[in-house]
Amino acid sequence: MMASDHIVTVNEADFEYEVLQYSKQVPVVVDFWAEWCGPCRSLGPILERLAQEAGGAFRLAKVNVDENPNLAAMYGVRSIPLVKAFRDGQVVAEFVGAQPEGRVREFLRALAPSENDLTFEKAQGMLELGNWAEAEALFRKFLEKVPEHPAASLGLVRALIMQGYLSEARQLLYNFPPSKEYQSAEMLSVLVKALSRVPDAAPYYDDPLEAAYMNALRLAYRGNFEAAMDGMLDILRQDKQFRGGEVRRVMLGIFELYGNENPITRQYRNELASVLF
Repeated sequence: MMASDHIVTVNEADFEYEVLQYSKQVPVVVDFWAEWCGPCRSLGPILERLAQEAGGAFRLAKVNVDENPNLAAMYGVRSIPLVKAFRDGQVVAEFVGAQPEGRVREFLRALAPSENDLTFEKAQGMLELGNWAEAEALFRKFLEKVPEHPAASLGLVRALIMQGYLSEARQLLYNFPPSKEYQSAEMLSVLVKALSRVPDAAPYYDDPLEAAYMNALRLAYRGNFEAAMDGMLDILRQDKQFRGGEVRRVMLGIFELYGNENPITRQYRNELASVLF
C-alpha cells in the first residue's frame, strides 16, 4: 500500500474514529478488500493513486475483510472489492467490483471535488466562454498534476487551435492516447492538417472551387470560422464530394472545435445537413 497521510489501514478497533468520526471533517472512502481477491489488486492501486492526487480532499481507508469479519458483516459485505463513501458518519455512496479509472474518478469527484477537479472544471468553463488563453493556462496547470488525462489534453488542443497555435496542437493530436476522446481528436486532426497548409498555399487557383476552398481555409486560419463555414457550404452546394469529402470533414472538425452544445455548431450542423441530404 502507498504510504500517505491520506491513506490509512483501519480495523475493528479504530474504525469508529478513523472512519466515522473522521468523515465529519472530510469524506472517507472505505475499500473493503482481501489478499486473495484479484479485482481488489486492480482497484486498490487506482484508489490509492487518486487519493494521493486529491491531496486531502478525501481520506482512503483500507479494510481487510478477512482480518475484520465483524466490520464486513456490519456493512453487508458480500462481494469484494466493495467501496463505501462516508460523510458525517453515514454511508452516502458505494459501488461493487473493479471499475475503470474514469468511473472511479467520477465517483470521487461527486463525493469530494479536489483542487485539480476544480481547475479542470474552470478550464472547461473558460473554453465555453471563449477565453482561450485562460483556458490554455488552466489546462496546462491541470495536466502538470494529472498528465494522463485525455479530456484535458483535448481541451488544451481546442484552446491552442482557437489561438492559431497549430504546431503544438498537431503534436498533441499525433500522440493522443486511445480513449473515449480519441474520435474527437481524430476530427480535430483533419481540421489542423487542412489549416496547416494555408501558409504554403499558392496565391491563385485555376479551379474556382479549389480557390473558394483555400479562401475558406484562410478565413479559418485567421479565426473567422463562421465565414469559413459559409464558404464551405457554398462549395458543398456545388460538389458534395469535393476533394473526396474533405470539406465536409473539415466542417465536422470545426463543430468539434466549438463543441456539440455551442449555438454555432447547432446552426451550421443543421445547414450542413440540409445541403448534404
